[in-house]
Amino acid sequence: MKVALLPGDGIGPEVAAAAVRVLRALPVDLQLEEHLFGGAAIRATGDPLPPETLTAARGGDAVLMGAVGDPAFDGAEVRPEQGLLRLRCELDVFANLRPARGDGVDLLVVRELVGGLYFGARGVRDDGTVFDTMEYRPDEVERIARRGFALAQGRRGHVTSVDKANVLDTSRMWRQTVERVAADYPDVELEHMLVDNCAMQLVLAPGQFDVILTENTFGDILSDVAAGLTGGLGLAASASLGEGRPGIFEPVHGSAPDIAGQGIANPAAMLRSVALMLGQGFDEPGVASQLETAVDTALVSSPTPDLGGRGTTADFTDAVVRALSSRQAKGALTRSRRSRPRGEG
Repeated sequence: MKVALLPGDGIGPEVAAAAVRVLRALPVDLQLEEHLFGGAAIRATGDPLPPETLTAARGGDAVLMGAVGDPAFDGAEVRPEQGLLRLRCELDVFANLRPARGDGVDLLVVRELVGGLYFGARGVRDDGTVFDTMEYRPDEVERIARRGFALAQGRRGHVTSVDKANVLDTSRMWRQTVERVAADYPDVELEHMLVDNCAMQLVLAPGQFDVILTENTFGDILSDVAAGLTGGLGLAASASLGEGRPGIFEPVHGSAPDIAGQGIANPAAMLRSVALMLGQGFDEPGVASQLETAVDTALVSSPTPDLGGRGTTADFTDAVVRALSSRQAKGALTRSRRSRPRGEG
């Protein structure tokens, strides 16, 4: 499988290097090709998404991203984040998956990613009024709804569709479309919830949620709330998927320029994004589970400063590789014992 690796900015290259090292320790055959992206690409080419990078992303089986963002371009006409929005549109990765797992919490936010308020008509009128428009077509809602219901079938069979149908016409259409799609998934239970109530329920009783299905802006906010319940953005991974390959897999945290180059960045979110790539992108759920377990082990044995520990990025990565090696060695020993002829000691 070909993976376009986009280290990006700030701590991005550091956590990307950790991902490369861990991938080499896994029983998967991947070809990694590194390309410029974000602020680093602007500095080199003037474009946050150079044509060479876009070509590599389109031609690969997955895109693995470190982080994007550079304060040197804040307020500039050309900014690193523009490259990310363009890449999402070019690859039409309409389904953003944000898992959140922790004490009493195991949920998945399924966020529509290429429509809504962030992509609608916008502008400034002569009187100084500024406007941004939330726009959705029924077919855009239908495809994200189907993805959400299909994912729920592999989980606990419950979808909470989040909207603001008491106020917004787009939300009323969203709710009607989701209801229609639900009829094709009789094994999945559907409930509707207003976004403000959902935010409160996430804080008060997050264990009630399985799959949260929602539009772009609401999903952006609610997924961060869910991440806050389970350790913060430093631990949160994401997958952005379309109808086929390639998908985009990236940690949710920013480029953290204040700690870049110090070797203390927490690579957990990046490594969990690698696990999502293996499970959702390459249909390797077993290997993905091994990596998730290894990351959980490292969070206990080698926590980085953001988690109150003293571990470096390298220490954390070492712990993950050790956990993987130990698990693989145990698996090999078990297979060896099972293959012995009867009578052997």
